[in-house]
Amino acid sequence: MADGGLSPLAYGSYEEYLQSQVTARDLRYLESGAAARQLVELGFLGAGDTLRREDFEALAAAALTAADTHNSLASAEKELKDNFLRALAEREEANRTGRISTIIFLRDRNCRRQEVSAYIDYAHRLTTDDFEAYFSGKKRLFPRTTDLSFYNWDRNVSTSNSSPNYQVIAENACGLLFKNRSDMKIINVDPKAYPGDNTTRTPVETDLYLHVVIYDHLSKQRTAWPLDVLLLAISERGCRGKSSINSNSPHTEKKSD
Repeated sequence: MADGGLSPLAYGSYEEYLQSQVTARDLRYLESGAAARQLVELGFLGAGDTLRREDFEALAAAALTAADTHNSLASAEKELKDNFLRALAEREEANRTGRISTIIFLRDRNCRRQEVSAYIDYAHRLTTDDFEAYFSGKKRLFPRTTDLSFYNWDRNVSTSNSSPNYQVIAENACGLLFKNRSDMKIINVDPKAYPGDNTTRTPVETDLYLHVVIYDHLSKQRTAWPLDVLLLAISERGCRGKSSINSNSPHTEKKSD
C-alpha cells in the first residue's frame, strides 16, 4: 500500500489516492477495486482520516502553486555565499507574492569611483531586472537614478521616483519618507528614528557593498488616514535634526568606512 500521507501531487488523481490505501486483503474480500475505493473514501478502510475529494483537489492545487512559485524563484538552487544575497533570497518569494514589501538601501562606488547610494523597491526591481544574474554573481544589483531615491555623494546630485509600491515624500521636516501604496503606512528611513508601523530595519554585513540596510514592511489593512495626519503622527514620535553627514544629502543612512 502506498503512503496515504504523501502530498496530493504524488498521485495522478483522487482515485489513485484512494487506491493507494487499498490492501490486497481488501481486494480479496471485496473483489472490486471500485467498492474498496468507495469504502476508503467513506473512512471504513484505509487510515481512517481520508481526505474528501474537494479537500484533496484544493491541497493539490495549493501544492502545485507553491511548487511553481519555488521553481520560478531567481534564487532557487543558487549557492549564495554573501550575507546580502542570502538576505535577498530569504525575502524573494514574500516580495513576489506581496506578503512583504522590502526597501533596500545600497551605498557603494560606481565605475568612476564616485560614492552613490539608493533606496530600492525590491518587489518592483524583481519585475524589471534579471535577478538570476544577480544571484549567480554574473551582475551586481546597483543604485540607479530611477530608484525610489538616488544620491551621488561626490556630485551632490539626487533624484527621486515613486514606484508601484511606494510614494516618495521628500519635502518634509522628518526627512526622506516612503508611503506604502497598499496600506498607506509611512516608512521612515532615518536610522535614528522609528521606522514606522509594521516595518523593521535590518543592517546587513556584506563584502559586496560599502553599506547595506534592509527595510521590511508587512502590509496590513489599508487605513483611511490622510497624509498630513500621518506626517503629524511621525513628527510627534520625533524627527531627526539637521544631518551632521551632509546637510544637502537626502540619505541619512551613512556610516564611516
